[in-house]
Amino acid sequence: MTRETMAPLTKRLSLPFQSHSLLLTLLPCLILLLLPSRSLSSHPSPGSPSPVVSRIAFGSCAKQSSPQPIWDAILDFHPDLFVWMGDNIYGDNKRPFRIFGEQRTIGPWKNVDRFFPSSQEELKRRYELAKNKPGYAELSQRTKVIGTWDDHDYGLNDAGKEFAGKDVSQKLLMDFLDEPEDSPRRKQAGVYASYVYGPEGKQIKVIVLDTRYHRDPIFSDGTFLGDAQWEWLEKELKGPKTELTIIVSSVQVISNLSATGYPLLFTECWGNFPKERERLFKLINDSKRSGVFFISGDVHFGEIARYDCGSLYPIYDITSSGLTRSLEEDSTPAVAFLIRAIFQIVPSTMRVFSANCRHKSCIYARPNFGAIEVNWDVSPPRVKIELRDVNGSSVNEVSFLLSELQAREVSGTGECESGYQQHCTLERESSWLLRKRLTLILWVVVTGILRRIFS
Repeated sequence: MTRETMAPLTKRLSLPFQSHSLLLTLLPCLILLLLPSRSLSSHPSPGSPSPVVSRIAFGSCAKQSSPQPIWDAILDFHPDLFVWMGDNIYGDNKRPFRIFGEQRTIGPWKNVDRFFPSSQEELKRRYELAKNKPGYAELSQRTKVIGTWDDHDYGLNDAGKEFAGKDVSQKLLMDFLDEPEDSPRRKQAGVYASYVYGPEGKQIKVIVLDTRYHRDPIFSDGTFLGDAQWEWLEKELKGPKTELTIIVSSVQVISNLSATGYPLLFTECWGNFPKERERLFKLINDSKRSGVFFISGDVHFGEIARYDCGSLYPIYDITSSGLTRSLEEDSTPAVAFLIRAIFQIVPSTMRVFSANCRHKSCIYARPNFGAIEVNWDVSPPRVKIELRDVNGSSVNEVSFLLSELQAREVSGTGECESGYQQHCTLERESSWLLRKRLTLILWVVVTGILRRIFS
């Protein structure tokens, strides 16, 4: 029953009944109005049943001015919940790529920042454009939507706590997500939050982190979350247990492309703050919380990573990026081919390689979204997590039983033995030759080309 049909009904109910037939006509309508809503809520009313959540979609990096056909595939997945992981819009602006000239935006001699923020009015306009995209508008009407931000919707590329416009950006994000006016997220410093879905025995907790508002400068190895958020996160992890706990980070937690590609390749990630990442894994381990895994965005490609030595069980990080922005989609065919070749060369000690990958590198650099399915009808429940393309086809996946992610009473965390171990040796701890493989290969190729030119 729509609001439009309810309005005249309300007027009719205010009049005295003229006959028993009128009462019989209205009785079914009254019953329908009194029935409890089945909509998904993170805070169900006391005593009301919480619906089972078995399908969750997630994504990041959606440019508001670009076509967004991927929403059709997400709608066809029929998620119970959708999670934004940041770059929900692109709110900042970019100057041209210039190495030489009066305004140099790239390189060690740059004298002008390449990125600059938008005005509050322009940022609001871009959010409205994104919110009214037909596919997303339909999804937000059908499905509960939650999320966090990353740098471009925060307001400025790679920005942290120093960004002056963060409070304005926070209000606009809360409006975009339809956060209630009395929500603590509108008053606190940062957009972190937690939600619990499902009935007892089939509960999923979603912890949404804020990796921008309190973050110190990159490579400072300072704080990533800030003291208040760390204290809050500890309480959330040590609180009532749930069958699954999904931690949402706007940037990658496990993979560290910067360690194997820098200075040619750089990504923002927890690996740039090694002490903070170690603290995060220790907190998960100390909480004895089972069923924890991460979902992340930011990098404009999709990847599944696994770390076996950070806790009492393997921890996954499923990266989905982006809904519109992706490395290959934003490049010419020749550059896209080069990108795919580079991903074959760059080593990763954490990436999950499987027969389900679309490419040998197990990196998918075209538009994608993440899809989580939990089969609660088997014992123990089984979790399948996929990366899906714009048509909804799987390009990579991982599946596991919930029993495989159980905290066990053993002494200490999983520790890496001496020597290299896949899914245990961190990229920054790999051998120099392995970390610099891409740089060395590129140096050989460039040297060979120059010799042919000048010989």
